Amino acid sequence: MKKLQGAHLRKPVTPDLLMTPSDQGDVDLDVDFAADRGNWTGKLDFLLSCIGYCVGLGNVWRFPYRAYTNGGGAFLVPYFLMLAICGIPLFFLELSLGQFSSLGPLAVWKISPLFKGAGAAMLLIVGLVAVYYNMIIAYVLFYLLASLTSTLPWEHCGNWWNTDLCLEHRGSTDGNGALPLNLTSTVSPSEEYWSRYVLHIQGSQGIGSPGHIRWNLCLCLLLAWVIVFLCILKGVKSSGKVVYFTATFPYLILLMLLVRGVTLPGAWKGIQFYLTPQFHHLLSSKVWIEAALQIFYSLGVGFGGLLTFASYNTFHQNIYRDTFIVTLGNAITSILAGFAIFSVLGYMSQELGVPVDQVAKAGPGLAFVVYPQAMTMLPLSPFWSFLFFFMLLTLGLDSQFAFLETIVTAVTDEFPYYLRPKKAVFSGLICVAMYLMGLVLTTDGGMYWLVLLDDYSASFGLMVVVITTCLAVTRVYGIQRFCRDIHMMLGFKPGFYFRACWLFLSPATLLALLVYSIVKYQPSVYGSYRFPAWAELLGILMGLLSCLMIPAGMLVAVLREEGSLWERLQQASRPTMDWGPSLEENRTGMYVATLAGSQSPKPLMVHMRKYGGITSFENTAIEVDREIAEEEESMM
Repeated sequence: MKKLQGAHLRKPVTPDLLMTPSDQGDVDLDVDFAADRGNWTGKLDFLLSCIGYCVGLGNVWRFPYRAYTNGGGAFLVPYFLMLAICGIPLFFLELSLGQFSSLGPLAVWKISPLFKGAGAAMLLIVGLVAVYYNMIIAYVLFYLLASLTSTLPWEHCGNWWNTDLCLEHRGSTDGNGALPLNLTSTVSPSEEYWSRYVLHIQGSQGIGSPGHIRWNLCLCLLLAWVIVFLCILKGVKSSGKVVYFTATFPYLILLMLLVRGVTLPGAWKGIQFYLTPQFHHLLSSKVWIEAALQIFYSLGVGFGGLLTFASYNTFHQNIYRDTFIVTLGNAITSILAGFAIFSVLGYMSQELGVPVDQVAKAGPGLAFVVYPQAMTMLPLSPFWSFLFFFMLLTLGLDSQFAFLETIVTAVTDEFPYYLRPKKAVFSGLICVAMYLMGLVLTTDGGMYWLVLLDDYSASFGLMVVVITTCLAVTRVYGIQRFCRDIHMMLGFKPGFYFRACWLFLSPATLLALLVYSIVKYQPSVYGSYRFPAWAELLGILMGLLSCLMIPAGMLVAVLREEGSLWERLQQASRPTMDWGPSLEENRTGMYVATLAGSQSPKPLMVHMRKYGGITSFENTAIEVDREIAEEEESMM
């Protein structure tokens, strides 16, 4: 009896073909495994990284403003509808591509080499965004350090950077409450601190004459890049640990700001202004387009970050569940951020005696002018200011980690034998190069360049990339084959909802967005400054360059093949021989023995002969093999 118990408690034997490289000890391997490129080391690394990537600065300074200008509470109707039609399906598609192949944005186009230019376009877009996004983090660091004082420097006028127009916007009171202020002919101390001290924009006469480098901003930008480099030094193994703090701590601060905001006098006035439904806005096409744009940019689809993060997953990670957790969590965070922002704006409007719409702004104007001004009206203002900017810092860093990891992963996957052993050095070189590129943003006129990059680097070019990706996967590679791959990976096929969105609804929605953005094109402005024609042309060329990479990639792919033009197109559009799961034990059906150096027979059959019985995923493999055999018979 004891022998039987001992046998029962003995550690189970893991089949050779189901062991990871780390399980196999010092056994010599004939093939390179995905573990060489690194993997997530914790169960929550991937999920928290995705949450940190998607929940960024836009949730705080773009969504609340878009909501109140497009129907308040009524805006949530098109917002969640566009989330279902466009956001969730494209999010799941990108995760599926990355996890199935364990490849970055360039190498993943083994699925159809004809469209590898879309991967190159992704890298161009994410590179340009990373340059100016870290400048925003540098601004946040500047304000964070400036908050370490007993009196906030933007609280009063009378400093050397203030003008005669500066007026401390604090509503005077009589017996009946606040007397309204005339804000039209005055400037708040926080606005002059931002424009005349931080940016020193008066030192520039426009985008063509940026002026001198602001060394305080230059050092803040250097600090931002040093922080990013240290966090991605060991790839996802290091950034995956950092996000345990940077992805969760913002929620604690947001909750503190929310509780403080709703307890302020006049807070309900701002919340009412934020969420009062105005359903007549739903008859306007602009509202639906704005909802789709918010979903599209907030989830970060098309930048390659989701694909990169998923490529470090195990083959059977439940990304279906993760998709809904991240996308719905992102939406709920945006709504909560709106409460935190508008409760404070309501208090501010009551203190100044002006309507909420006179103090509400979006983008940098909210983060660096309006909210800092509101902080000066609170007791312990440096403390609340520090918390707010620390929240912005953690929100921004997560997204920046994803941008850099996308670039590094994409290039190292293309040249694995040269760059993977020196990944840390390569990451450092990328950070140095981008820091040097970003120096123009630290000049007196740097904000003009930042606005130009923000308006054009990820505008219509990003939409073209996502439309191309969607069509290439579902139309060229084939929706049936793609769903079969997901079946092999997750144990079930995507349902009618995902198929309909991938085939029709998502591409049609993105095409409508693209047409709308072209038809409703407006030149870039910053305040009262209008950009010259050459700057507009430069911005348009910036967007077109990413689009042109797609046909350029097609040309290169076709020239590499042989035969007539039609034969070349057919060959370039087919998956390469080594396309499929990176680990041989996960390759079944059409993917068996197609890896370089592969000599083993069908993994499933080996497992069944040696150990007997099958697992749920191996049962799925049998079903997939049966489907492939039936399709081949029907074709014959």
